[in-house]
Parts: sequence; structure tokens; C-alpha cells
Amino acid sequence: MISFRDFALRRGERLLLSNVDLALHAGWRVGVVGRNGTGKSSLFAAVRGEVEADRGDLDVPNRVRIASIAQEMPSLPDPAIDFVLSGDAAVHAALQNEANAFANEDWEAVAEAHHRLEELGGYDAAARAGRLLHGLGFPADTHQQPVSAFSGGWRVRLNLARALMTPSDLLLLDEPTNHLDLDAVLWLEQWLLKYSGTLLLISHDREFLDNVCTHTLHLHEGKARLYAGNYTAFERQRAEHLRQQQIAFEKEQTERAHLQKFIDRFRAKASKARQAQSRMKRLAKLAGTEAVRAEREFRIDFPQPLKLPHALLRLNDAQCGYGPQARILDNVGFGLEAGDRIGLLGPNGAGKSTLVKSLVGELPLLAGERYAHPDLRIGYFAQHTVESLVAGTSPIDHLREIAPNLPTQAFRDFLGKWYFPGDRAFESIDGFSGGERARLALALIAWRQPNVLLLDEPTNHLDLDMREALAEALSDFDGAIVLVSHDRHLIGLVSDLYWRVADGIVKPFDGDLDEYAAWLRTRAGGSEGKPSAREPAKPAPVGAAPAKAAKPAKINPHKLAKTEARVAELEARLAEIERALADPDAYADGGARASELGREQQALRDELERAEQELLTLYDSA
Repeated sequence: MISFRDFALRRGERLLLSNVDLALHAGWRVGVVGRNGTGKSSLFAAVRGEVEADRGDLDVPNRVRIASIAQEMPSLPDPAIDFVLSGDAAVHAALQNEANAFANEDWEAVAEAHHRLEELGGYDAAARAGRLLHGLGFPADTHQQPVSAFSGGWRVRLNLARALMTPSDLLLLDEPTNHLDLDAVLWLEQWLLKYSGTLLLISHDREFLDNVCTHTLHLHEGKARLYAGNYTAFERQRAEHLRQQQIAFEKEQTERAHLQKFIDRFRAKASKARQAQSRMKRLAKLAGTEAVRAEREFRIDFPQPLKLPHALLRLNDAQCGYGPQARILDNVGFGLEAGDRIGLLGPNGAGKSTLVKSLVGELPLLAGERYAHPDLRIGYFAQHTVESLVAGTSPIDHLREIAPNLPTQAFRDFLGKWYFPGDRAFESIDGFSGGERARLALALIAWRQPNVLLLDEPTNHLDLDMREALAEALSDFDGAIVLVSHDRHLIGLVSDLYWRVADGIVKPFDGDLDEYAAWLRTRAGGSEGKPSAREPAKPAPVGAAPAKAAKPAKINPHKLAKTEARVAELEARLAEIERALADPDAYADGGARASELGREQQALRDELERAEQELLTLYDSA
């Protein structure tokens, strides 16, 4: 599928990769890993043909169809489902041609469009696009909203859905789990396991890499090395490789010393000159094995709280939401004591962020009581925290806003511990990567020495090493922690208890993450990632009032079966019409019969769309 021969790649003056020789075969799912800045995204750009090799060859067969996540953030008037559908350019064009032909009553063009759609299997394209949106967390009533109405994170999801919709032999996914909730990550994992093409995946989520990848490509110090197996297998193999390399280095150094000693001692003696010369040749031929250099381990810490009372924060009989008509959570009894480590689980849109905002006090309770200890000090990382950093300012500027009277050296000492050493502390954050900005946001929280950490998706943009450092720092923290994260490795390491937020209820979850994933699959329809109707849809238009939350209700099996039967009946009738329209005899009477079929087809499509939305609503209300 893809081969590299003596491949080298530069970005500007910097040599990212050199002497790369390897082949990636069709059907492999390859995790591309390495610290930030090692060239992972640049390698993707080279595979797409956007940058040229500095040396050597990168061969991708011309016939290979490549799909990847677009980097731009679209702001379009098109409905979300149409934007996703346009990922299949051929089907989208055929559907447009069909619509135009009907509008112009050009029956020959209608027939051609139907033939083309039949060839492409395009009649179920809208349903496939809807399933992608649903799996990635978009409630059914948002599928017709314009792309411009969604926030940045939800547009990233739309770009991902569009990439998955694109027919491809090679799929390039760069950090696809950023901006996803845990249930959407689980859904995407299952989708990728069924993908029949070749996958190249950049991710800092080790559980995701472990569950999806068959091979791992490690970029390190300008080299690329391919390992068979997932991320855990790669770590074992790399550790063994480094151990063997160090053994070989030490053995070679011993032999070098022995040869050099003989040469120094005997090369001046005529009787030993030939032997000395032989050893000099042998010394020159030694491989020159490099010593293993220990990588610098990231280490961060949250300073211990100034005060740590036992009972820190509690909600009693609380109703949480965005107004009387948008009540999300009922009868919440949730408390935090020193040392608590709680992971919040729950389907997309069920109210996890609503609960966190209510604990912070950012969202006033609709009813009930919020008790906070007088010495409570909260460190809050929200999903928008990184975006709230002030453009054009430096890390030290941000700290000076918090503590204007402290000397600059105190700021420098603190920032050095968070890997902003020397002049980096004075640089504008405009040039920082997403990972550096996230690290700065966490550092600003740590500076305040909180006794409660409320962290809502803190790992977006953090690489694997920094995620490990964050997990260790949180494990050493003496205060209380509430964590929402799609990173199962992090939430599993940090959390001692899990609470599930679903169907308007917050209650302890007696199980592990595998049992939670199984619980998600048992929800209505047996599909992971069904969003709840309880919380106002996150991708609602900017500035729109939250929709009234639905009351928890049991699904009506009779109504569900009836709706499913109606959908099947409509799909069958549409298939009959499509076959009839593909028959040249339908146009023998000057197009009258085709016109009649076209009108019936459009009416059936409208009815099918309504029936599918009703079916999704029934699933969502379970």
C-alpha cells in the first residue's frame, strides 16, 4: 500500500525524518506515535501529497482513495447532514444532478442520474450520514441545523463524520478523539474496527490505540520504526529493543577497550605489528552502537492545598439545568470530601458538564442547596478553558494577573516546573501548540493551590507523556477530584469511584469502564453512544435558548416496532420506484410516467425522513 525508501522530510530548516525504509500493507491499522514535534502530522501531509520528500521516495499507488479530517473549521449555511453527505462527492453530485433533472423535467437526465446512483449504491447515503452523525453524538433534531450554528468543537466532529463518509482505501485520522465524549470514542472505536481499508491514526489515547491498531509506527529523533501490535505491545518491544541495544553497546565498548589496549601496547613492536594492524582493522569495523539515552520524563505537580477541610462541597436535593423549561438533573445528592477521586460517566448530552458547572457555582441551582466550606478553593478546567487564554500575552503575564505583587523570579521558578523554562515563560502564547496551551491552563489552576479539582476533558491536545504526568500528579493530589474524560487510561488511573449521569439521575456506578461500555451497548437499539435527550443539545445554535428537556420515559415496544416496520415499508417502495425509473420504458410516453414516479419518490423520501427521525427519537427517549 505505502512504501518509504530512504525517505527524508524537512519542515523549514528542521530535519524531521531521515533514512526511513519501511512498507505499510493494505488492511493494516497503524498507530503513528511519538512526542509532539517529531513529524507525525507532517508525515500525513507527505502521504496526502501536500509536501514533497527532502530525499528518497514515498510511493502511494495512484488508484488509492485517501480520506482525512479537514483542518479548516467550516461555517456554512448547509444542513449538517448535507455537509456530511458531501464527503461522498460522487453520490452527492449524483443526488444534485437528480434534483436538478427533476426540477427541469429533463427525463433523460433523470434516468442517467438514477443509473449513476444505482451504480454508486447511493440511495442509502442519507441514512449512512445520519448514522455517522448519531454515533458521534448529534441528536436527531440537530441534523438539519446549518453547519454555521455549531460551535468549534462540534464542527470538528462534523469534519470527522465527513471523513468517515468519504469512500476510501486509506484513511488518515489525526487526533480524531479530541472533542469527543467517552461514548462517542467507544462508537468510533467500533466503526474503525469494521473499516476494511488501511488506517493511519495519530492519537494520544493509549486505550484507543490499544483497541484499534494492529501496528505501531514510532517517530523518534528523526527515525521511524515499525512495530507489530498495538501500543502496549509497542512499549514492551521498544523496552526490549532498548535493553538489547544497551547490552550491545556495553559489549562493544568492552571489546573496543580490549582492542585499543592491545594496539597501544604492541603496534610499535615489529614482531606484533601484523597482529596490531589486524586489530586496528577490526576496531574500525565495529558497528558503533549508540548508548541508550534516557528520555527526559515529564513530571508536573499540583501544590498541596493551603487548607484541606474534610467536607468540602455538597449538593442536596438539587435540580440542575438552564432554566425552568430546561431542567437536566433532578434530586441530585452529591458530595465531595478530602481525598475523593470521582470519575463521571454518562452518555453524550446526559448532563456531566451541567453537574460540574453546578458544583463550581457557575450554573445556579434551579432548586435545592449547594453547600461549600468557607475554605473551599476550586480549580476548574472546562472544555473552553484553553480558548479563554488571552492572545498576545505570555505565561508570566497570565500569572501576574493572578498575583500582581510577586517577583518575576517566583513566576519563572513555577513555570519551569511546568516545562516553560527560560525565555519560554516570556513568549507570546500565540505561537504555542494546543498541548502547550493546555499545559499552561493546568499550571494556572495549580498556582492557586485548590483543594478541589473539577476537570472537564483536560487531556485534549496533551500528548501521551504529558497525560501520564497528569495522571501521576492527580494521584499525588490530597484534595478532591471530579474528572470527566474520554481518556479511559487517565480516568481509570485517577478515579477510585465512578458516578453515572444518565436519564436525569446522578448515582454511583458499581462497575469498571468495561462494564460501563457494556451498559452503553444495552441502551436503546443496542448501539453505543446514543445521546440522551435530557441535556440541551451541545451543538445547538449559538445564542439559542436551551430546549426543554424530555422527561425520562420507557420506550413503547409496540410503537417502536410499528415505526421500524413503516421505515422498512417506505424503503422497499422507494427501491421499487428507483428500479422503475432506471427502466428506459418509463420514459416511452414522453416522460409522463417518469414524472408521476418522480413526484411519488419525492413524497416518499420526505415521509421516510420523518419516519427515521421519529425512530431516532424513540431510541433517544429510552
